[in-house]
Amino acid sequence: MKENIIPHSYQISRQDRKEANNHNSFLMWFTGLSGSGKSTIANVVEQELFKLGIKTYILDGDNIRKGINSDLTFSPEDRTENIRRIAEVANLLVDSGLVVLAAFVSPYKKDRENIKNIVKDVNFVEIYVNTSVEECERRDVKGLYKKARAGEIKNMTGISAPYEAPENPDVEIKTEKESVEQAVKQIIEYITPKLKLKK
Repeated sequence: MKENIIPHSYQISRQDRKEANNHNSFLMWFTGLSGSGKSTIANVVEQELFKLGIKTYILDGDNIRKGINSDLTFSPEDRTENIRRIAEVANLLVDSGLVVLAAFVSPYKKDRENIKNIVKDVNFVEIYVNTSVEECERRDVKGLYKKARAGEIKNMTGISAPYEAPENPDVEIKTEKESVEQAVKQIIEYITPKLKLKK
């Protein structure tokens, strides 16, 4: 069947869409433990970009798990497939001319490398929301750590499943030392040159 799939060539290109929006398109990938502050920071970054007239879209773990990836578990294999699908969706959105903000635990280095391969290195900004498991557990916004400690949740990252921290992220946010406002400022400063179209 695969040999019968022939991509159609459309006339409006990604470059056309970027020029119409007057900014570049790329993926900002927020990784970190559950409760680290990924979604909170991504949400405020998007608000700031919106004020600047930047066309954006957020992909978030909980929303994706309820829809496109509702058939997946939290096993290592399904986590990998979860991230692969999200990367493919993000790639389509980047092609559409949007700045995509994706907030996912994404605990495995190989999966984050795969995202980079799908969207291309030049379109990928890795943001490591570095919060200790102790602090995430103290916050426990969704009550997940408590359930994991009680054995009600299997494969909980940081408790019964590993988190492989990025070694060279583009931006590292240490939420135990930096406020949300400081984090957002740092991210906006980093991506500002990337947003500009080359004349």
